Amino acid sequence: MASDLKPTFAYTVVYVKDVAKSVDFYAKAFGYNVRRLDESHRWGELESGHTTIAFTRQHQHETDDITGVVQVPKSDLERPPMELCLVYSDVDVAFKRAVENGAVPVNQPENKQDWGQKVGYVRDIDGMTVRMGSYVHPPKQD
Repeated sequence: MASDLKPTFAYTVVYVKDVAKSVDFYAKAFGYNVRRLDESHRWGELESGHTTIAFTRQHQHETDDITGVVQVPKSDLERPPMELCLVYSDVDVAFKRAVENGAVPVNQPENKQDWGQKVGYVRDIDGMTVRMGSYVHPPKQD
């Protein structure tokens, strides 16, 4: 019946303190184009290929009452149970741009021989871990 029903991954929603600031930060630090920032500044979206990166406020009764309150790490020794992984053709240049635009460096890009990727880590303005890596298998050119 529903055995061939397959989902399409549409959104990653990042809960943030200030939607407009986070949308602007991600556009500058990571090179995304802003798709949408609503007039109330309660929702923003970035162009990111097939999947949208969306931002909304950490606390809002519409979701807090239904799915629970967002838990925020209490220190830099803790991290959210999720990270965004962004892939670039030049990780060093992307990492430098991110830090120059306010990302907090966690670990400089380095080659990971175990899985064949160059990877660096930063934290965004809300403390979310962002992995910046090279392609493990570069996309095919058309």
